[in-house]
Amino acid sequence: MELISAFSSENSILTYVSITRARIVMNVLTCSILLLFMVCCAGAHAASAAFMSGIDVLEQADFDVLKGKRVGVITNQTGVDRQGSSTVDVLFASRKLSLVAIFSPEHGFRGDQTGGALVGNATDTATGLPVYSLYGKTRRPTDEMLNGIDALVFDIQDVGARFYTYLSTMGLCMEEAAKRGIEFVVLDRSNPLGGEILEGPVLEDAHEFTGYFPVPIRHGLTPGEMARLHMDLKKLKLKLTVVPLKGWTRCMLYDETGYPWVKPSPNIRNLDAALLYPGLGLFESSNMSVGRGTESPFLWFGAPWLETTSLLQVLESAAIPGLRFTAEIRTPTDDIYSGKVCQGVRIEVLDRHHVRSLDVFVRVVCALRDQKTAAFLLKGQEAALMVGNNIYKAVFDSKDSPEKILADFESSWRKFDSNRRKFLLY
Repeated sequence: MELISAFSSENSILTYVSITRARIVMNVLTCSILLLFMVCCAGAHAASAAFMSGIDVLEQADFDVLKGKRVGVITNQTGVDRQGSSTVDVLFASRKLSLVAIFSPEHGFRGDQTGGALVGNATDTATGLPVYSLYGKTRRPTDEMLNGIDALVFDIQDVGARFYTYLSTMGLCMEEAAKRGIEFVVLDRSNPLGGEILEGPVLEDAHEFTGYFPVPIRHGLTPGEMARLHMDLKKLKLKLTVVPLKGWTRCMLYDETGYPWVKPSPNIRNLDAALLYPGLGLFESSNMSVGRGTESPFLWFGAPWLETTSLLQVLESAAIPGLRFTAEIRTPTDDIYSGKVCQGVRIEVLDRHHVRSLDVFVRVVCALRDQKTAAFLLKGQEAALMVGNNIYKAVFDSKDSPEKILADFESSWRKFDSNRRKFLLY
């Protein structure tokens, strides 16, 4: 009994010591994790506090590059400084320059026009200045519009996808400015998708507007960097000035800048939609709905004819990082299937830094192809123009596996990545 009692006592002591050690280790780990979290949060806060867009840098420099000039500004509702003041109002109020005209892109000066809808000229009620539409009768500024202008200023938040048209408008304006000896100033803004990740093949057959630049679909460039690339490719004789960002690094997504999200167009309502847009936007060359007319466009896709059970199995087995897929029925109130019940797939973003939206598009289209879904249709030549002939052939016309297609895309964008470095500013 004494032996058993002694053994029990010793065992209790050992157990107590083990538990105590475990608690100490857990406390140390907890404190370490908490400290790491605090450091990361402090670093993110410091980075966002230090971030400045081009218009903020221009204000800080007292409008030095525009002093004494008659200025036309190409902008929309995304052109605001860190206090939320419109770039138009900021430039108009400055005594260092004379703002004489406003130019608006697709979706209009206020950004409230749906995609593809032509926009007419107008007058800005706040300043009395003419607002010339570059998405109406013409997509290039004319002699009449540019008369008496010394410098064109571009300040629009881009989405980071090749077929989004704001940077195409910038490119066309650069060309017209070069013809007339007008200076061109880009008030740079961050790429909301970051500047490190590229997706999709480089465009082979460039054409105006939805396929204007020979870049991947997700190109990883800021407006200022795209302007430098375009000037070099077109050999433009142009005085180009990029007012750079401050405090931005290429790994930063838009939410890490500390700036509030301003919808660049009616259906890109948040950063998650913007991250998925380079892939899901390609469905607009087909008869698949991307959720226009629902609560979350570009975070859902579907159609009355879509069979989601097997499609979800394909997406889940692919284990696409950063995303979760769920079957969800919706009835859009606008666009292709307005008023019709659609089977569809809702996409939830779990980790923004790992999102690769082209993976979703390629795997869905290949699954529909392999399942011989006859109801899935393309918009013919329009599809080839929007997505690019190389994507059209690789995804819609080939029998290759998704893995082979995505590998070919990677080979294409990696070549571009090595060449784009001379245009990078950050």
